[in-house]
Amino acid sequence: MNNESRRPRWLWPVLALPGTAWMVFFFAVPFYGVMAIAGGRDNILFNTRDPQWNPLRWNWDAYHTVWQGLGNGDFGRPFLNTFEYVIAAIVLCFIVGYPVAYYVARYGGKRRGLLLGLLLAPFWISYLMRMLAWVNLLQDDGYVNDLLRHLHLISHPVGWLDGRPYTVILGLVYGYVPFLILPLYAALDRIDIRLLEASRDLGVSPLRTFTKVTLPLSRQGMLAGAAITALPMFGDYYTNTLLSGSPKTNMIGNQIQNAVQTNSTRGIGSALVIVLTVLLTVLMFYYLYSSNQAAKELR
Repeated sequence: MNNESRRPRWLWPVLALPGTAWMVFFFAVPFYGVMAIAGGRDNILFNTRDPQWNPLRWNWDAYHTVWQGLGNGDFGRPFLNTFEYVIAAIVLCFIVGYPVAYYVARYGGKRRGLLLGLLLAPFWISYLMRMLAWVNLLQDDGYVNDLLRHLHLISHPVGWLDGRPYTVILGLVYGYVPFLILPLYAALDRIDIRLLEASRDLGVSPLRTFTKVTLPLSRQGMLAGAAITALPMFGDYYTNTLLSGSPKTNMIGNQIQNAVQTNSTRGIGSALVIVLTVLLTVLMFYYLYSSNQAAKELR
C-alpha cells in the first residue's frame, strides 16, 4: 500500500477549505455584487444605483450604454488603447526578460541566488512609489531630459508626461517585467542540460539549438509569464494616470475608475467590469488550451 492510499480521503478537502472559503467570500460574493449593481436601476431621487440581487429581474440598460459606447468611441478607444498597450508591453517584456531569465538559468552559477534576489527587489517597493519615482525622472527638468540634453540628443526638454502612449507602454514594461522573468526562469531552469549537449554533439549550431530545443521547451514558461503579466496590465489604470493623465491614452481601467467614482454612472462602471472579465476569461481559456497543448508536445 503506498503513502497516497494510506492518507484519509478527507485530508486534502479539509486543507483546501480555507482557500475555498477565501475565494467565495472575497471574490465570488463581491463579483456577484458587481453584477447586481450592473443589473440594478438608477435611483433618480437619491442619484444612486440600486443593486438588483435577483438575476431574473436584472436590467440591461448599463450593458446597452456600454455597447453604444463601444461603437461611438467613448469606450471603444480605451479598449483599443488597452489592447495595443498590453500587446506592445508584452512584446517588449519578452525582448527584455527572456535574455535575463536565460542568463540566470544557464550562467547564474553560484550567483544565481543573488541574481534572483535582485529580480525580486522591485517587489519590496510599492508599485505606486516606483511609478512616482518615474514621474520625477521624466519631468521637463528631470534627470532623463538633463541627460539627453547633456549628450546633445535633444535641444529642448521632451514632454514625456504630456499624454504620450510610449511613456505608458514603457511604464507597464518597467512595472510588470519581473512577473514575466520569474516563470520563464523556472521553465528554462527545468530544461535538461543533456538535451542541449546532445544537440551540440550532433553538430547543431548554438542558434539552431536555441530555436529547436530551448525555445520549444520553454514554451510553457512563456505562456505562463505572458498570462501572469497581461492580466494585471488589462486592469491597470494608475500607470496611465501617473505617467500620462491625458484622456487620449486612457485605458479601460481608467474608464472604470471614472465611472465608479460617480454615483450616476456606477452601473456603467460595473457593466464595463463584467465585459472586461468576459474578454479576459476568453483569453484565459486560450492560455489553458495552449498550455495543455504544449504539455502534450513535451510528453
